[in-house]
Amino acid sequence: MASPITPSTGLGSGLAIGSIVEALVNSDKLAKQTQITTQTKLVTTKISGIGTLQSAMTAFQTALTNLGKTDTPAFAGYAAKASDATMLTVTSDNSAVPGTYTIKVGNLATSSSVASASFSGGSTSAIPSGDLTLTQNGIDTKITIPTGATLASVAKQINAQSSTSNISANIITDDNGSRLVFSSTVTGKGTDITASSTTSSEFNIVAGAALDPKSTTSAGYIDKQAVDASLTVNGLSITSASNTIDKSLGGVSMTLVGGTGTSTVTVSANNDGLKASLQTFVDAYNTVVKAVGTVTKATVSDTPDKTTGATVTPAALTGDAMPRSILAAIRDQLVTTGAPGGVSVLSQLGITTGQSDGTLSLDATKFTAAMNQGLAGDVQQLFSGTDSTNGLLSRMQAAITPYTQTGGIFDTRTTSLNKQQTDLTNQQAALDLRVTTLTATLTAKYNAMDLLVGQLKASATSITSFFDSLNAQQSG
Repeated sequence: MASPITPSTGLGSGLAIGSIVEALVNSDKLAKQTQITTQTKLVTTKISGIGTLQSAMTAFQTALTNLGKTDTPAFAGYAAKASDATMLTVTSDNSAVPGTYTIKVGNLATSSSVASASFSGGSTSAIPSGDLTLTQNGIDTKITIPTGATLASVAKQINAQSSTSNISANIITDDNGSRLVFSSTVTGKGTDITASSTTSSEFNIVAGAALDPKSTTSAGYIDKQAVDASLTVNGLSITSASNTIDKSLGGVSMTLVGGTGTSTVTVSANNDGLKASLQTFVDAYNTVVKAVGTVTKATVSDTPDKTTGATVTPAALTGDAMPRSILAAIRDQLVTTGAPGGVSVLSQLGITTGQSDGTLSLDATKFTAAMNQGLAGDVQQLFSGTDSTNGLLSRMQAAITPYTQTGGIFDTRTTSLNKQQTDLTNQQAALDLRVTTLTATLTAKYNAMDLLVGQLKASATSITSFFDSLNAQQSG
């Protein structure tokens, strides 16, 4: 805070009142100001250090989550690829067998789409109260239509239950009027939707009835009924109610995405993919290790600090136990035995720990040698495990969650430091107020003293003049 003292010289005393007051005030506030400044710098530095750690740990956690996704396995020993990805997509697991397979798609599995008879009043057509029952795969979904309902409100009621019924409704208006169209997310032969109503005959849809779009009273399936997917694998016929086929070709899951025709699926060792995933894990782990080093390693200088004379400058969290506990937690998982398999430690894959800084490194030559020994299929088991707890990824997640979770160690420490920072801000405001008050008080006192001295000087001058005048008269 800038000093409120205005330097001035007392007219009566000739003293530098401003300088005297400033010196006294600075002397009074020095100890407290030094304490506040030092503590504020320390707290701010710690908040920054925890932010650095938190950022690194969040990046590590994100990498672990991405590597652990089951829909795109990062550590699959084998990789499957389709020659025409617009027709089908494929993924593989460690039970896949290298080879080439010819896939001929006859048709995709389709879902049911049926329409009611037409309503001449459009979406605002009045619907009498009653019950509408939609049936699919022998399962009934009952819709109770209240008094005052419209075609639009009935559609809204149906859609409100779509998450459990798998049936949705929309209104399509053509040249003959508005129809309520029911669609399903369930595919396969025999999944056609039927409907029965106690409120409106337009809603009655019987099994196997085809819609005549030219008739306003016709209700039924649109275009075609739901069918199963049909395909062949190396000439062997496969029928599936779903467009995802995951048990017909060992270790390979196929998803039919569009069109018909022929595609070639090739399954081969996933060496490049495994290496990339391992490097991703190594890089993310090293981010945490380097962040810990940044916030804990003190800086040593040959030149002493001009203010303190110290040659060692502590880092943000030098001496703090938390960064060391983070390292201990994640390093323990590297040497802990998890799921049983041909690969039990990272060193078998060419991953080693640096002696100087504790970071991991992947040796490409050793990795290739491990793949040549047939260990590719065991990598996923090491990282993903045989259950939700014994894989390296899940164990790492469990180790860092106490720090990164909402209300966890990072949040608790940051909240505490923010509270200290607020307290220091309040202390600074109180000190500034004291400085202002003390300055005003001392200035007033010194100005009063200066006034008194001035008055005494004036009296002394008057008395001296009187005696000088008296002496002059007597001499005359």
